[in-house]
Amino acid sequence: MLAILESLPKAIEFGLLFAFLSLGVYITFRILDFPDLTVDGSFTTGGAIAAVMITHGYSPWLSTVAAFGGGCAAGAVTGLLHTKGRINGLLSGILMMIALYSINLRIMGVPNVSLLGEPTIFSSGVSPMLISAVGAVVVKLLIDLFFRTDLGLSLRATGDNARMIRSFGVNTDNSKMLGISLSNGLVAISGALFAQYGGFADNSQGIGMIVIGLASVIIGEAIFGTRTIFWATLAAVFGAVFYWIVYTVALESEWLRLEASDMKMITALIVIVALVIPTAQRALKQRSVARRRSAELAGMAADTEHGGGR
Repeated sequence: MLAILESLPKAIEFGLLFAFLSLGVYITFRILDFPDLTVDGSFTTGGAIAAVMITHGYSPWLSTVAAFGGGCAAGAVTGLLHTKGRINGLLSGILMMIALYSINLRIMGVPNVSLLGEPTIFSSGVSPMLISAVGAVVVKLLIDLFFRTDLGLSLRATGDNARMIRSFGVNTDNSKMLGISLSNGLVAISGALFAQYGGFADNSQGIGMIVIGLASVIIGEAIFGTRTIFWATLAAVFGAVFYWIVYTVALESEWLRLEASDMKMITALIVIVALVIPTAQRALKQRSVARRRSAELAGMAADTEHGGGR
């Protein structure tokens, strides 16, 4: 129990770092209804760009902004493959993810770039939790504002009903490309911050990030709901934090006896539970409503029989 309590601050820090990833996945998964697997590659792209620039003497803040640009570029290519190349959305993401594996190696030059001893955003003396929390809140609020603009509304409408919004003269291809680019830009920021926090960038650290992002979004929605954009983005942020808390508790639990190598299995189980619980709740609610209606119909039938007898 003590080990779990000691690990919670670190889990919250991780969750805030991955809040950007969660927000990015939310845009493609919920807003655009687009299964984008580019995430596994663009996460590493963000870390690779930031690490290389920092080791070459650039500011960590500028390096993080450049990582955002690199993620946006990767997302734009995925969008082009899907909208202009007419390639299936899932396949477009897979193709870009595969291509990014080699591109990221080209960026870094080696499979792993160390940032030990280099200045990073987190070496300023300010608490990493505070920096990540402020950054996540600012980005969350900016996304909320964006989705209230005409451009943001057209993006939301494209995900809801592309055919209808096209009838109003909106170019849905451009909307999809914008959404996918913005999503992967946010994912790349998460990768850049994760590399600076961990002290290294590795070409394989993006594997499985899409599952973590989906788990965060689904868990957040199960807790906070999705009544408005404000609550939906808040759910994505807190979903990431809650995911890492659950993961840490599972990993540190003595009776479960799990190891760090079990991370993917834990993630899969968390996603399964997060998906099954809402479905089970809906089924129970529908069953309850059906029983209530049956009881009401039975009561009405009984009243009719009594009325007829009189």
